[in-house]
Amino acid sequence: MGPHLLRVASLSRQPLEHTLRFGVAPNPATLILAPGRVFPTGMVDLRRDGWHARGMHVTKHPHAFLTVERSGETLVIDPGGLTPALTDLDGVVGVVVTHEHADHWTPEHLRRLRDEFPDVPIYTTAATAAAAPVETTVVSPGDAVRAGVFELTFFGGTHCEIHSSIPLIDNVGVLVDGALYYPGDSYAVPTGVDVAMLAAPIGAPWLKIGEAMDFVLEVAPRAAFGTHDGTLSPAGLRMHRDRLAWATAQGGGTFHELDAGDTIDI
Repeated sequence: MGPHLLRVASLSRQPLEHTLRFGVAPNPATLILAPGRVFPTGMVDLRRDGWHARGMHVTKHPHAFLTVERSGETLVIDPGGLTPALTDLDGVVGVVVTHEHADHWTPEHLRRLRDEFPDVPIYTTAATAAAAPVETTVVSPGDAVRAGVFELTFFGGTHCEIHSSIPLIDNVGVLVDGALYYPGDSYAVPTGVDVAMLAAPIGAPWLKIGEAMDFVLEVAPRAAFGTHDGTLSPAGLRMHRDRLAWATAQGGGTFHELDAGDTIDI
């Protein structure tokens, strides 16, 4: 059987909307069928019949800004104020803003995204939606939506406490395609999820490195990298990366040191 062929048996009347895994050393590849597609029993040509490997390319930008690319489409996450400009964006099909703080979104960035990609949904919390200068869609923990090729599931609900004098605000973490998890400014654990890649907060006014380590230990991702690092000095970033690398390794995972502009594949 060729590398792009798969045999389908006794499924001729059933739409294949689930995910199938097949072993390709050293890591399992994931095939995702287009929802509702019906395939005849026999040999399926993966390229011809609409199957595709999950090839997500995750790029870390300054501070908490991430982009995720797959199949020529792009998901934008937390384009905040510590990112001076949004450059080289193409094929944007969705935007996620985890909460209302300015280091996770700016009116200018959202206007630019809306002007360039007018029909793209922007998912965020109610407070952010009320302050945003463009139309957005409010999401809550437990919601699941589709943005282009991406399946998004939201977790959490509350931003980590900065200080008892500062009111708590809403926050949503996002799980992308069941593989990449970014919690925003929280330690919300996606219960029951085998996280392939964790974007772990590594520095913030609310962050204590021991608590960040406990969060990584509880999630036990197969791989992780640090985000939310715009407030750290080089020496502080080095120390915090070492701590999260240790925590990732305890669950058998690998920690990747990504700087702004670096990309990692899932």
